[in-house]
Amino acid sequence: MTKRPKAETRDAEQGASGVRAVDRAIAILQCFTPDQPALSVLEIQKRVGLSRPTLYRLLQTLAQRDLIQAEGEPQRFRLAHGVMKLSHVWLKGLDIVATARPIVEGLREATGETAALFRVQEDRGICILECESRHVLSISRGVGDSLSLTQGSTGKAMLAFMEPERQAELLSTIRKSVERTELEEALKFARRHGYAMSHSEIFAGAVAVSAPCFDHRGSVVGSIGLYGPSARIDEQKLLDYSKLVREAGRQISALLGFQDGQPAATKRARPD
Repeated sequence: MTKRPKAETRDAEQGASGVRAVDRAIAILQCFTPDQPALSVLEIQKRVGLSRPTLYRLLQTLAQRDLIQAEGEPQRFRLAHGVMKLSHVWLKGLDIVATARPIVEGLREATGETAALFRVQEDRGICILECESRHVLSISRGVGDSLSLTQGSTGKAMLAFMEPERQAELLSTIRKSVERTELEEALKFARRHGYAMSHSEIFAGAVAVSAPCFDHRGSVVGSIGLYGPSARIDEQKLLDYSKLVREAGRQISALLGFQDGQPAATKRARPD
């Protein structure tokens, strides 16, 4: 058996050690969460399982790179502005259509119905990606189509998770009390179940189900919808599809940086 040269062995060992150090440093950065943005050394140590000297050495290195900062007495650590710089670079390069396309296409393939992605634009939802059903009888809105957030399942899925003040402002545009009451009930349903539905709201004989999409701050930025003719989608299918759009919305939100938890607006909203 051929022995590896000492220099090559030393380089390999140093490389492995370097990879372990990077892995440990990343584990430290991932300890921090929105619920626990500041941690003591002991709390970090419990999460990463490192010796105290190794942990302090890594914390010092991360602090030198402006990724970690220490504060207070007793000392606690939190993420520093260097992380924000990295986040800013990531956000600048994020293409939501390219990012979400495989998910939207997968939703269309799984159901056979038209799947689409909508984005909030002032008081409207605009279609930025649509994968049309291959059925002869199908429903399509088309990329660029926009509609008030008070209409359709895609609009209601976004409106339901907006800031209470903004939501109230849009609800005030509905003059008929009966229609407003119906919409308020639909929004309560969406917040409670995580999806919104519509029957013949946009097209006669069409049904739709949609779920919200959130960004890294927990703000609703869009929705993913699935729609088709009621002749093909009964109530049971609509219920099954609601699970699929919720999962698709969760996946897109994760790709946009949203961590599983409570959306920003619902933290401020009164219980339904």
